[in-house]
Amino acid sequence: MAMENPLEALRKALDEGDLAAARAAMESLRRATHQANQLAAEVLHELRQPLLGIKAYSQMMDENAAPGTPVSLLLAQVERMEQIIADFTRIAADKPAPKERLSLGAAAQNAVRHFGLNPESLRISLEVEAAPDVEVLGNARLLEQLALNLLNNARDALNGRGRIKLVVSREDGAPTLMVADWGPGIPPDLRDRIFEPYVTGKARGSGLGLSVCKRIAQEHGAQIGLASPMALKDAPPPATVFRVTFATAADAVSRKRLLVVDDEAIIRMVFKDLMGKECDVIEAQTAEEAIELLRAGPYDLIITDKNLPGLSGLDLAQEARKADPNSRVIIMTGYPSLVTAQQALELGVIDYLLKPFDEIREVREKIRNALAAAPPARAPRPHSLRVDVYEDNPASARQITDALKMLGMEPTVLSEPTPAVGDPPAGVVVSWDFSPAHGKRAVELGRQRCRGAPFVVLAEHLTMDAALESLRGGAAACLPKLLSDVRALSRELSRALKLSSPID
Repeated sequence: MAMENPLEALRKALDEGDLAAARAAMESLRRATHQANQLAAEVLHELRQPLLGIKAYSQMMDENAAPGTPVSLLLAQVERMEQIIADFTRIAADKPAPKERLSLGAAAQNAVRHFGLNPESLRISLEVEAAPDVEVLGNARLLEQLALNLLNNARDALNGRGRIKLVVSREDGAPTLMVADWGPGIPPDLRDRIFEPYVTGKARGSGLGLSVCKRIAQEHGAQIGLASPMALKDAPPPATVFRVTFATAADAVSRKRLLVVDDEAIIRMVFKDLMGKECDVIEAQTAEEAIELLRAGPYDLIITDKNLPGLSGLDLAQEARKADPNSRVIIMTGYPSLVTAQQALELGVIDYLLKPFDEIREVREKIRNALAAAPPARAPRPHSLRVDVYEDNPASARQITDALKMLGMEPTVLSEPTPAVGDPPAGVVVSWDFSPAHGKRAVELGRQRCRGAPFVVLAEHLTMDAALESLRGGAAACLPKLLSDVRALSRELSRALKLSSPID
């Protein structure tokens, strides 16, 4: 009896709402992905050994050979094989490719030269229109491979004889690569699946060339697909046109960078598919790997699992804030607790997502909002010693004022949500149980009245709901009122409001 595909098992479990089966399927899929990556890495490693011998003897033969001889061509192809192995080793290790500003036309011309070396290309009539001034942010070798695969695909469709045209230009300002052929065309039943692995309409085809093209395009934030035959002004029009559209220079600058950190490959894949069209999604399996990526440059948003091998997601959030105080981090966990929610809140984490996600569209909306939000303004430290306290319970108000006075502060108790007037306060304390603005409305009140200063939410009965709403509302902390211990409350307020030194 054939074993059930892990991905199909996951889909089935999700459809049936079977959480235990879904987790088991995710673990099976993770192991299968790890095993596939490990096997690929081992095969690539073993290929290096015979390639080393071929390269060594080719170099020795090339020492006395004239330029342009077959030995020189052989050595160039061996070095190209080394580059391909290095690229797929990088993919197996889940590492991003290095990119730089380069000419798309130059990469296409290199692909044309390699295309011409294949004896099967001799009977092809190849036309090239490659504007040299069309630049993209990319990896030269990968873009060359993308163009070469499209050329090879067109040649195979023509069975070795016919006309191919390669065009590099701009369409509405966007860098564009098109490869057209005047062959039999793609069968209608394959057009929607042509970029899937092992899908081919050719007897000799492996069905992998176009899937590699799609992977390279995605890695460059580009869109690849079939274009209308009328996209080119040739007569008669071609049968098939593949078009790759890259982001414009302005789009590339404005494109946000999202770092996803999770040791589960399936989770990283979900976020890549969820947000890959809207921003650059960079993946890391561990907090240590993520910290190395952060040292190379900032990210607009970090989404990290709380429980990671080695350093935790909370450790990563702390390191990210050390590197950049404006770092924005979302923590996700399948094992929520009030303690870790409070730790996340005090680290400045902007959200705390619970696994499994109830609604993936809501997760996407949270990510979009976080990416669109402007960096928080760093308010100057106010000279005022005033701390506004929104509390309508007299006993609680007295305990809070006593705790703040122990810090040398001047608390002002407000039993109504009065409008903000005068200079900004040094901080705000708002009760979750404040009758005129209870719960979530109390958090919103604190956010509005603090005017850039830190604000703290105090709750009579601290719950996960109160902690998460405070976190998402931007509070510095959500604390129990600790009515029986004023000194403990004073210490917590000092830490949360950064009032240990009342005057700078």
